[in-house]
Amino acid sequence: MARTQPILGSEADHVSALLDALAGMDAAALERRWRQVFGAAPPPGLPPALRARVIAYRLQALAYGDLDRDTARALERLAQARGPRGQSGDDMPIRVSVPVPDRRGHTPGVTLSREWAGVMHTVHVLDAGYAWNGATYDSLSRVAQAITGTKWNGPRFFGLRAKTTGGGELGVGRVEA
Repeated sequence: MARTQPILGSEADHVSALLDALAGMDAAALERRWRQVFGAAPPPGLPPALRARVIAYRLQALAYGDLDRDTARALERLAQARGPRGQSGDDMPIRVSVPVPDRRGHTPGVTLSREWAGVMHTVHVLDAGYAWNGATYDSLSRVAQAITGTKWNGPRFFGLRAKTTGGGELGVGRVEA
């Protein structure tokens, strides 16, 4: 459940106040709050301290955005593989690889610009890739290929990396925050 807009100051203060209120709740109040947030009774035997943490997580996920789809799927696979009460059957640790997009330090919201064939091209860094010309791409190299029609090293095309041979010139592209 990704959030599409950043949370505003007053809304962040409201979330903070809700989280602070959880700390002072007794077990009965936490159960009532759980029912409000999740629409059902809490699992039996869930200690109040853990109830408060789960409620806090859910409130923050609703306000700021939840896990991305790939991470949620990886956690679900891990939970299924572990079986009931965290046992995998052979007591061997289970390793799950969660794909992490390689942004080379680009924070979502950053804009990259490059002039090509007399046209200025602007690319926006997103949470899940790069946006250019109304389409989303999973790598800068694919954006560069779409712009030029040939394969390029995306970071090099946008001037973020020098040539590996010949000492190339850095700074062909422009990064704006």
